[in-house]
Amino acid sequence: MHMITEKLLVGNINDAKEPPVKIGALLLVAAEYASESPNWLISSRIPFSEYAEAEPLLLDQAVSWVEQHISDNRVMVCCRAGMGRSVSVVMAYLCCVQGMTYDEVLKLVMRRRPGAMPLPNLEEAITQVRLLREARAKDKKSSAH
Repeated sequence: MHMITEKLLVGNINDAKEPPVKIGALLLVAAEYASESPNWLISSRIPFSEYAEAEPLLLDQAVSWVEQHISDNRVMVCCRAGMGRSVSVVMAYLCCVQGMTYDEVLKLVMRRRPGAMPLPNLEEAITQVRLLREARAKDKKSSAH
């Protein structure tokens, strides 16, 4: 388990099976595992395939899930090894919600999670997620008027 920010961690499948009590919400992003979290934990599963490019729609769902739960909880995102898919979701969240640049996020993650291997073409997928989020924000504004 690696702390990326004060409230955002990445972990592997063992961390997901036995999460520490300081975690309030857990997102499992490994397609090959089912979620078996303790009852006290808010948890969900959004399945990403290992070593594949991140699908922008799934990445958008994952970013939104983290965004929804991080204000009240310390959130841990887990995949099999805690190096690829989980790291990629955290990077997308930091870019799309916290407004960090891809390069800033990459440096932060590589420092906090040695051996991190973001998914192929992640920067492009994050750009797509940003566009989806902007379109949703515009829809909300126009439907509010």
